[in-house]
Amino acid sequence: MKTINIAIDGPAGAGKSSIAKEISSELGFIYVDTGALYRTIALYAQMHNIESETQLIDQLEKIEIDLSFIGGTQRISLCGDDVTDDIRTPEISMGASKVSAIPEIREFLFDLQQKIAHEHNVIMDGRDIGTVVLPDADLKIFLTASADERASRRYMELKEKADCPTYEEIREDIIKRDYNDSHRAIAPLCQAKDAILIDSTHMGFYEVCTEILAIIKERLKLDD
Repeated sequence: MKTINIAIDGPAGAGKSSIAKEISSELGFIYVDTGALYRTIALYAQMHNIESETQLIDQLEKIEIDLSFIGGTQRISLCGDDVTDDIRTPEISMGASKVSAIPEIREFLFDLQQKIAHEHNVIMDGRDIGTVVLPDADLKIFLTASADERASRRYMELKEKADCPTYEEIREDIIKRDYNDSHRAIAPLCQAKDAILIDSTHMGFYEVCTEILAIIKERLKLDD
């Protein structure tokens, strides 16, 4: 049976993960956060004090990444340890941007992403899902928001943590990551020609979810 694949791309902090997770739950699809895979590689590099690309590439055969879905929620393990929470830091976020520009790492993770999509109805989010990973996706969304709005959302999400960076630091990291992601030589961040653009700068979370769900049901003729 043919599976249904939906791609949601966009810049850092656009809300892709939380929105894709909510919509997946609503539709009964599996949510695949591809950014978590790159974050896990970045965490491995940090844990082993790896700074050079060559060193990291040489270590790839030792890196074991597993995705599991518990109660509809994606959990990710690194060499047998659950690192779902450990990969959600600003430092790992910047590290993920760097490792995602390495061709050997993209190839390493490419097969895993496609295997999941071939076996399940999925909503997969990332930077290059609609352009590279799932170019034949049944529906493609490009979700974005202004850098100021994305920084504000991220700050509100992290502000209760003791080591929360300032709004200015978060905004600077987002702008830097936007540049890195859109200027990398391999699979840069860009909107697929057949993707539907949604700018969520002035939209609430559930407003965005409702709009995307309506698009999915209309375009893919899914029943309520």
